[in-house]
Amino acid sequence: MRKRNLALTSAIVAVAMALSMSLTACSSASTASSAASSEVPASSASAAADAESTSDHYPVTITNYNYAGEEVTYTYDKAPEKVIAVYQGSIETMIALGLEDHVVASYGLDNEVKDEWKDGFEKMNYHDDVFAPDKETVTLLDPDMILSWGSIFSDKKLGDVADWNAKGVATYMNTNTRPGGYARTLENEYTDILNLGKIFDVEDRANELVNEMKQAVADTVAAAQGQDPVTVAVVEPLGDSITNYGSKTLAGDMVTQLGGVLANPDGNEMSKEDLLACDPDVIFVVYMAYSGDDPETVKANQLAVIESDPALASLSAVKNGRVELIMLGDMYAAGPRTIDGIKTIANGMYPDLNK
Repeated sequence: MRKRNLALTSAIVAVAMALSMSLTACSSASTASSAASSEVPASSASAAADAESTSDHYPVTITNYNYAGEEVTYTYDKAPEKVIAVYQGSIETMIALGLEDHVVASYGLDNEVKDEWKDGFEKMNYHDDVFAPDKETVTLLDPDMILSWGSIFSDKKLGDVADWNAKGVATYMNTNTRPGGYARTLENEYTDILNLGKIFDVEDRANELVNEMKQAVADTVAAAQGQDPVTVAVVEPLGDSITNYGSKTLAGDMVTQLGGVLANPDGNEMSKEDLLACDPDVIFVVYMAYSGDDPETVKANQLAVIESDPALASLSAVKNGRVELIMLGDMYAAGPRTIDGIKTIANGMYPDLNK
């Protein structure tokens, strides 16, 4: 209250009047407060409880990586509200966790999101004019988090995570895209989903997704108990070369975790002669139907490289009709699609389990 230059008598009168009014006001306020307390809607009480729960959840400190592949930590004081999600797994993980409202912009789909995620995708401000945003665009969007693959944090793209973190922008790269040649595993996919659950305080939903994946693996291994080991090759025909997904890849880890044996665990590329020499029981052929492609044509062309080549006709998998398709997005930095990769490989390895 501002002081006034009054005579002492006037001041005494004013104080007396103020005290009188204050007592009356206090009495009225007490009555109003009591009435309001007795009429608080249940929804308000629930909102207050949710706010208290959210407050108790933070701060949350998460370990992730920089472009050198080194561990870095970042502390979240609240759930990010302006996320930029780049590439398939980032976009779909946010939707699968029910976090589409937290995304200010998204980029980089290789193929359409699954039908059950399309409603969420409509809310994610997807940009189809460029595959990935540049640094200037991201800066103008003023995000509080960037969720993507490790490659986007190179100097030629968005720059290393340290600069963004120093500006108060969180960064999270899919662990299976961590630079430095680290093994890509199912456990890494689980960790990413669980970490994002912690960051956004949706741990129950994150646990549901991960538990479904773990249960699918456990159920398959249990059902296949006692069967002879299945030798498996996961290959991707690319022009004149064949990429082999060995033991350090997510696809290779899926095969191993499901009880299979990789026919060529060490090689990154495979010649026709190599494939003939290891002669796997099952061959999974990787495909990716990019935007604008006809998926059925892509699948047929990829299968034909293995099934229709006379030089490969003697392969056991070809003769026994055990050449299977698997989509790249289901077994490479797959996010919530990891469950589809697990099921595809399990069904191809153990077809009798589903009969």
